[in-house]
Order: sequence, then C-alpha cells, then structure tokens
Amino acid sequence: MNAPAETRKFEAEVAQVLHLVTHSLYSHKEIFLRELISNASDACDKLRFESIAKPELSAGDSELHIDVSWDPDARTVTVRDNGIGMNRNEVVANIGTIASSGTRRFLEAMSGEQKADARLIGQFGVGFYSAFVVADRVTVLSRRADAPAGEGVKWESDGKGEYSLEPVELAERGTAVILHLKADEDEFLSRWQLRALITRYSDHVAFPIRMPTEKDDKPTDEFETVNAASALWTKPKSEISDEDYQSFYKSLGHDFNDALAWTHNRVEGSQSFTTLLYIPSQPPFDLMMGGRDERKGLKLYIKRVFIMDAAEELLPNYLRFVRGVVDADDLPLNVSREILQHNRQLERIKAACVKRVLDLIEKLAKDEPEKFATFYKAFGNTLKEGISEDANNRERIAKLLRFTSTKGEGSQQTVALDDYIGRMAVGQDTIWYITADSYAAAAGSPQLEAFKAKDIEVLLMSDRIDEWMIGSLSEYEGKKLKSVAKGEVPLDEAGKKKQEEATKEAAPLLKKLKDLLGDRVGDVKVSARLTDSPSCLALSDYEMAPHLARLLREAGHEMPENKPTLEINPQHALLKRVEAETDEAKAKDLATLLLEQAEIAAGAQLPDPSAFVQRMNRVLLG
Repeated sequence: MNAPAETRKFEAEVAQVLHLVTHSLYSHKEIFLRELISNASDACDKLRFESIAKPELSAGDSELHIDVSWDPDARTVTVRDNGIGMNRNEVVANIGTIASSGTRRFLEAMSGEQKADARLIGQFGVGFYSAFVVADRVTVLSRRADAPAGEGVKWESDGKGEYSLEPVELAERGTAVILHLKADEDEFLSRWQLRALITRYSDHVAFPIRMPTEKDDKPTDEFETVNAASALWTKPKSEISDEDYQSFYKSLGHDFNDALAWTHNRVEGSQSFTTLLYIPSQPPFDLMMGGRDERKGLKLYIKRVFIMDAAEELLPNYLRFVRGVVDADDLPLNVSREILQHNRQLERIKAACVKRVLDLIEKLAKDEPEKFATFYKAFGNTLKEGISEDANNRERIAKLLRFTSTKGEGSQQTVALDDYIGRMAVGQDTIWYITADSYAAAAGSPQLEAFKAKDIEVLLMSDRIDEWMIGSLSEYEGKKLKSVAKGEVPLDEAGKKKQEEATKEAAPLLKKLKDLLGDRVGDVKVSARLTDSPSCLALSDYEMAPHLARLLREAGHEMPENKPTLEINPQHALLKRVEAETDEAKAKDLATLLLEQAEIAAGAQLPDPSAFVQRMNRVLLG
C-alpha cells in the first residue's frame, strides 16, 4: 500500500546548507548542472554494478544514459537518468536529511572566509542542493529499478524549509530532477548554453549525455549524444590533450581549478590495470581533518564497471590528496570491500599507485621547481605523514621533504636533506635539527647558539607534525638525525676538558640553583649549548619536545610530567646576579625566572602564568 502524500520539514542542517548555497554561489551558478549530472552518473554506475548479480534490474532498458532537456514555455531544465533510482525511504535519506559526517565541516567552511568557494559543494556530497541556486522550485521523480511502476516517488520543494512527498505511477526506472527556473535565469533555457556546460564539466562522464535536437528554437523529440561518453583513461595517451585531462579532472574532483600534474599509465602482464592519477593544485578544505570520510580520492573500476570509491584500499592515508581512477582487468566483478582489504592483487595495484605518485612528485622537484613549490605548500605536511606510515618508501619521501635552515634567509627559503649533506663539514656525521611551534621560535632558540658559533648548519622544523614525524626518521643516507635540544652536545677533547672545568668552577652555583628550584627541575647543569643566553632546557634523547607535549595535552591526551633539566651559562650576568644574591626570596625569584624563560623559549606551558607575571614585576621593581 502506497504511503499518503505528506509535507515534511527539512533537517536543520539541510536548511542551513540550502541557505548558504543559494546565497553564496551566485558567481558559480552553472555548478548545478555538473553536480546533477554527476549524481545521475553515480546512479547509472550503481545500476550497472548491481546488475552483475541481478541482470533483471536493467532488463528491457540496458543502454544507460543521462538526458538533459529544457522547456522554454514551462521554464524548466530536466536532468533524467535511467539508473538505479530511489524508493521513498531513500529519497528521504538522500534529500530530506544529511547524514554525512562532513556536513558540519561544510557548514563551518561555507560560513567562514571561504564562503563563496564552490569547490566545497561537490567535495562534501551536497551537490543536489546547488539546484536551488537557479531554481525557485525543484521536483524529483524517482523509481527504484527493483520496484513496480506504482511505487514511484515525487519529491518537491521551494528550498525554504519544507518539502512534499507523494506516491506516483512511473513507467520507467531512474530519477528525473526538474528545475523550475527563477525569473532571471533564462540563460539556462538555451541549448547552446547547456551543451557548453556539459562540454566544459561533464564531457568525459562515461555514459552518453543526450540532449534533444532543436528546430525553430524549440526542442524536438529526437535526442543526440553531446559528450565524449568514453572512459578517458582507456584511450591512448597520444590521443588525449592536456585540455582533455584537465576537463576530466574537474568533473572527477569537483574542482574549478586545474590539476597541478597527472600521471597516466597502463600496466600489462600477469596483472593488467590502468591508472590515471592527479595531484590537485590546492588542498581540499578537510584534508587535515579526516577528509576521507567524504568523497574518496580514487575510484575503482573493474573492466570499466564502477565498483566503489576506495581511497583506503588504493592509496595510503598520506597520499589522500591524490584524485583519479584505477581500472583493473583481473579482479572479480562482484568484489566486496571486505575482499578488497585482503586482496593480494590490490596490494600490487596499491604499490604501483604509490610508486607512480612518488615518481610524479620527484619529477616536479627535479624539472618544475615552481610547481613543486606549489605542491609542497599545499601537501608537504600530509606527505610527512608517510615517514611514519610507509617504511618501504621512507627514504624516497624523506628526499622530497624541505625545511628551513640556519643557513637560509628567512622562513620562505627551504633546503632538502641532500642539500644539507652536501654542505656538511669534513668529519660531520650528524644532521642537526631543532623543532618548535613557529619559525621564529626555532630560529631564535638559545639551543642553537653553540652550533652557530661553530658554523654548523641546523634544520629549523616548525610545522606541528615535525616532532612526531622525526621520531620515525632517525637516519638518512647513512647520517643520523639528532636534535640540538636533546642529549649531550658532542665535544672534542679540548671542549670536554673546558666543560669539566666550567662545571667544577660553577659547582656552588649549581647547588644553589637546585636548592632554590627544588622539585621543579630534575637537574641543573652547565651548558655546552649556550654562548649568549642565560639558560635553556635540555631533553633526553627520547623525551618529547615541550611544544608538542603542550599541544597533545590541549587536545585531551594525558602526558607524563617530566621534570626538565635546566642548562645554564655561568658567565651570563643574570647567573652572576643569582650567585651574588644573598636575599633568598630575591634569589628564588631570579632562579625561577631563569627556568621559566627557558620553558617559554622551548614552547612549554607555564604551570602558573599569573605567578610568573608577579615574579617578573617584583624583579623589575626590585
């Protein structure tokens, strides 16, 4: 028995999406046609896949296609497909509500500075709602392929808070989206304009996109295919222009920008497959926020039949920014996600994809430095995740990383690890680095002083991921990587002797500071790192940098409380003042400030900022 007609309210988040889309995308109105055709293509893909197990689903109408028509008298544009279709519950789930975990992120992005960024529409899977940019009423007619004609569904809304649902008789399976255009949108009642948009955004959709022919400025009943309707990746590279590649990328990646680079390969042999992989020129909004919850990076086809969005199986997480398709000949057509996770053939395809992407990035680094700089600015931090995640390619990834350095000129000039090794002094066997939460903090760290005095280059790592990443990169090209802030500073025999004498001479001062600081420090030592500053923190080789510990603590992680080692420069005037101070309260204030300024310089969080301010004021006034 058919459910009765009814009117429902949109979910609150749908209402927000509709408001933002209709008020923010006026400069990209044409996006609606790309998104509706993309949805229609997905519906055809789903039917073709389900028909493998149930051939009866496509019986009587096996030629899948998408029709785009217009009616100048009724002022409508219709996008119709003969794909899988939807039943009543699916219509409600797919249009009336948004269950996607990415919706809130979409709303936050569209509400912020990127308000008019139409790239976000398709990436968050809310493309249907772009119809309301040009239409003041949208009607959807749909019947699922396995449902009888009497179980069609009609959905209709003006996008202002409510929608209606009612059962209808539909002779054909599939979905029709009918846009009742706003008064000022006559441009989309032109066959020429609609066809131009199809050519620009949807030419390489793998199903025929058909339009009525025209006579006397009116559509006829005859349809003709207006797109290439072929799987671009199956063509020989010699027959594909750069414009073709870019057009396909834009329809695939829901992006208005050109791709930065791409690689197209066919592998023949015991296992045959084709890959077409793109690197975007800009990162998606949610790249560092678990963007894989939304549209996946790569689409998997088997013998040109779409199987699934399968980024997790086809590429590792650190290459999640890559877009593209993989078309395999040798996997079973009825493959499931569970089978994919344990499929050796797919592991070989994944390894090949990783190799192709790294080859492409290496080529950019070698031959197109400007493009590589664009890539690294967008995806360098994501690539760094591979140091920990992909041990097999760790050396290749490390070769692609770039860092600022004490031998550079500001935060914009970067060096590769190979550049650093090429400048090493004779006998140097260590790549020295420091991590901090900003370039200024790294470049100004007191822990660099002895290295600068000896003209030893130090890499300045100031991205949040660096401290975590470097834990998996202990060696490169046979050279150890070591933090200037951790462990003992290597000294020659003369240096060791000088250090021993300085420690012996400062013994009373060291004891005084230990007594004054009590359990706030693990130890107090004479520093081999400092030449100008009075104090700094020293960490053990395996201790986490204070700035990272602070970030993790702020994120809700429990972190062990390590008592720091305070290193001092006994020759500094502040230490001389502590040494000479006979008033214990004043001496304690000075000693505590020496510790706290060292903690601040290292990016640690002061346990009591208010007490620090009061202490500083007492010293300044004293």
